[in-house]
Amino acid sequence: MSLTKKTAKTGQNNREVVIQAANLGVSFNTGYRKDDYKSHVINMFKKDREEKDKRTVWPLRHMDFTGYQGEILGIIGSNGAGKTTLCKMISGILHPDEGTISVDGKVSALFSLGMGFNKELTGRENVYLNGMMLGIEKSKIDDFFQDIYEFSELGTFMDRPMKMYSSGMKARLGFSVAAFLEPEVLILDEALNTGDMAFGKKAAKKMKELVSKAKMVILVTHSLKYAVKYCDRLMWLDKGVIREVGDPEEVADNYKASVPQRKRRKKRELQISKTDTNVRQKTVVKASDLSVGYKYKKETYWALKNVNFDIKEGEVVGIIGHNGAGKSTLCRLMTRILFPDRGSLELNGDTTALLGYGTGFNEQLTGKDNIYLNGMLLGIDKEKIDRDYPEIVRFSELKSAIDKPVKSYSSGMQSRLGFSIAATIKPDIFIIDEALSTGDMAFKQKASERIQEMMEEAKAVIIVSHSMSFVEKLCTRAIWMEKGQVRFDGDPEEAVGLYKAEVKKARNEKKKKRRKPTGGKRREKQARKNKDQKSDPSVSVQEHERKSADRK
Repeated sequence: MSLTKKTAKTGQNNREVVIQAANLGVSFNTGYRKDDYKSHVINMFKKDREEKDKRTVWPLRHMDFTGYQGEILGIIGSNGAGKTTLCKMISGILHPDEGTISVDGKVSALFSLGMGFNKELTGRENVYLNGMMLGIEKSKIDDFFQDIYEFSELGTFMDRPMKMYSSGMKARLGFSVAAFLEPEVLILDEALNTGDMAFGKKAAKKMKELVSKAKMVILVTHSLKYAVKYCDRLMWLDKGVIREVGDPEEVADNYKASVPQRKRRKKRELQISKTDTNVRQKTVVKASDLSVGYKYKKETYWALKNVNFDIKEGEVVGIIGHNGAGKSTLCRLMTRILFPDRGSLELNGDTTALLGYGTGFNEQLTGKDNIYLNGMLLGIDKEKIDRDYPEIVRFSELKSAIDKPVKSYSSGMQSRLGFSIAATIKPDIFIIDEALSTGDMAFKQKASERIQEMMEEAKAVIIVSHSMSFVEKLCTRAIWMEKGQVRFDGDPEEAVGLYKAEVKKARNEKKKKRRKPTGGKRREKQARKNKDQKSDPSVSVQEHERKSADRK
């Protein structure tokens, strides 16, 4: 994403205050659960233990800060520092238990992008649902619907149920809805993932427009390089309190210095270099005329159609393509979440997918309960979870929080727990998705080492990514998918080259269409001209005389 760093006025006295927080704090009680009747009956047997655990926890407390007109304020910190909680308070989702916070302006939070989508409703219906959840009035959605439709590039999918959408298509629709807000206070979260190359460039341009219109921008990120480049000030949060606010470079350096350095072991870093593997003749994955279809009314949409490929033991295969190309569907088939409508898929080994870690968490259950629930969803048997439980807790670094409900976890804590569960499996077929986001710097170092271990132990590795350089440098082979079919299967550099050429060609064709007015636009232009002529009688008379002369 390309943003322009906004320059705020120098003196604080002559800057307009947009956000003012004084002694801000929010709390929750660990012993309170808003459960259904079944859960209450179960909890009766845990009453003695629960009463001992009851106490008040403050994710944020004694927080004082000011946000000024015309600045980009970056918020950094480790997982569980309180970044997400603070954003929820600024956007009005949470209310303070002590202190005050005032926000002068309408808040648009892109960190919650895509939340509220109903998979049974069409994209069109979800535009209105999601738009109103983000604070857009219905009349405004009516005015901008055509722009949202064109920007999302969903075509006929706009009138199909969202259960037919890939994750990238959902992100595109969610971004397109949010992009046509007129925000005053804009919250951007790094969780925003708009998907493929072509749409990513459009999104960056649109985001630049949004930033230029906002009173103030709040950027929540784990990328210190990104924060230093684009922010006017940085706020470093640590365990619910502000450690430092000020110059981005200085604050980022102090934060980095506070992160404990791990001793790196040889061959345990996720090296971005061509993987040297011994490809053998044994087939690990074999797809034969693989097809998956979704029926809607009298129409069948084929997410995958007649897909054929085989992956040998020792290969590292990259899967690339636009949003909606069928990558997510293929991964769901390989993890046995979906089953083909036609054809067959043979898997010679257990599959572990880090693209799906964290799915299946129940916010009412504790972290411990969710380890068993999520672990079994990922294919781990109960006996193995019993053996690996201490290691999962140690690796996740959640300590006593493992016995608290997941609803009290930050998004970073949830991702750490989900990764720790998936990372305990020694898979035969290992799927890595770029959606993997393990949060803060310290945990990312551990995660990269564990990923490398899993890659070395797996029979085959499948990497789904929109990062072309990652695929070129890491993979021994690439499969380019387009509209549910395999367009190319072979050398990674060649696959990426062909894909980029296709993206460039499509972009140039769109530019030509924009330059050449369509029939509808020409008719619109003529209608406006006729209207102008009717409003000016002299023009109408002159035109009538000219036409009469031409006929003669």
